[in-house]
Amino acid sequence: MRLARALPAAKIPASSCYLNLFPPPSRRRRNTKKWIGAYAAALGGVDTLVFAGGIGENCPAIRRRICAGLGFLGLELNPARNARNAPLISAAASPVAVRVIRTDEELMIARSVTRLLGLGKGRLGAVKK
Repeated sequence: MRLARALPAAKIPASSCYLNLFPPPSRRRRNTKKWIGAYAAALGGVDTLVFAGGIGENCPAIRRRICAGLGFLGLELNPARNARNAPLISAAASPVAVRVIRTDEELMIARSVTRLLGLGKGRLGAVKK
């Protein structure tokens, strides 16, 4: 996700880079939609859809394209909220909440490795955000 952090500093529009990052992007979005649909069917519906991780947190264009066509599940995005990466990006009238959750993936991986190696709490276990 270093790329996501470097894009604003380089003045490169994130949407143009992310959309070309994973070839072919249309197939990846279709697969993501299939998983969302499969989980919605298995769970009997959707209350909340959460985007997290580097691209989920930082790329409104991909979130918009993933959610496009999922209106039948009750998903409706607020374009302005989505564009500014707000914590809640669904429209006020949307029956399904769509959220952007900040994560610290590197810290969670480090904590898991520390625990698996039996290194105790140490500094990584004590880190609070």
